[in-house]
Amino acid sequence: MSDTTERVLEAVSSAPTTKVRSLPVWLRKRPSAKSRRLRTTPKQARWWIGVVWLALSALLLGFVGHVTIFGALQHVRNQDLGYSQLRSTLAQATTPLGQLDLNQQLVEPGTPVALLQVPVLGLTEVVREGTTSTQTRKGAGHRRDTVMPGQAGSSVLYGRQSTFGGPFGGLSAIVPGDKIIVTTGQGKQTFTVFGVRRPGDRLPAALGVGKGRLTLVTADGIALAPSSVLYVDAALNGAAQETPAPVFLPEALSPSEDVMQSDSSDLLPLAFSLQWLLIAAVLARWLARAWGRWQAWIVSIPILLILGASAADAAAAMLPNLT
Repeated sequence: MSDTTERVLEAVSSAPTTKVRSLPVWLRKRPSAKSRRLRTTPKQARWWIGVVWLALSALLLGFVGHVTIFGALQHVRNQDLGYSQLRSTLAQATTPLGQLDLNQQLVEPGTPVALLQVPVLGLTEVVREGTTSTQTRKGAGHRRDTVMPGQAGSSVLYGRQSTFGGPFGGLSAIVPGDKIIVTTGQGKQTFTVFGVRRPGDRLPAALGVGKGRLTLVTADGIALAPSSVLYVDAALNGAAQETPAPVFLPEALSPSEDVMQSDSSDLLPLAFSLQWLLIAAVLARWLARAWGRWQAWIVSIPILLILGASAADAAAAMLPNLT
């Protein structure tokens, strides 16, 4: 071995050794199977199942929120507006007294016509003309083929049991002898309850000449899943008011104005709301894949809840008019 080679080997052996640091444990571990899992894509069925579940969750949350909060708030606002309008027409003596208004035209559905008070329930409710699901969303509705409360004959008022404020939800607690007060364009009318009945029970006796009766109608049974209809009958105290002649009979009413009927006019808004909710759910899933789950949720959840509430409002409007 040459002197040069010996000097090189001696220099290498005498050089200070550097200690190589080992990698941290979390870097030396192999990726778990969960972290290596591929994300789903729109071409896979699981991706679309996620979209459906997302849309359904938003719709159900919106429906629960609507039934418990938003529907009641809508009812309060509609009652405030109706009360202001009714007070104005009462002061001007222009409140409708029959099926025709002062211009001899049919009273527009939704027009405030009376103020209903049930002291035992603490209920004060503006009554509007019409009994479709659209009208009972705003409060109690007067069946258009019956006389106004306090006039000779039978007057019928519909009200919801649980949705949109559920103004008639406490009718089952009424007992014979309780008082009902209705203020119309002809003054304050007082009624005394004489019966609470359900389908199949004996009907009240026929009214005598010049007598008046008031019947309050609502759903009966579990909230949102009623099994029957509840009727509260009350007799007018004192003489009946002047009664205008009717211009149409019950046969002229649309089927949507009968008890426990829905209004098909709300079908288009429901379809429109569901369409936008589904589009938002698809975009939320796509953002979660392309942008990141948490970032996507922060942006998407408020939008989904708003669209879910809108769809729930349209769905609730499709419920029967007494629910």
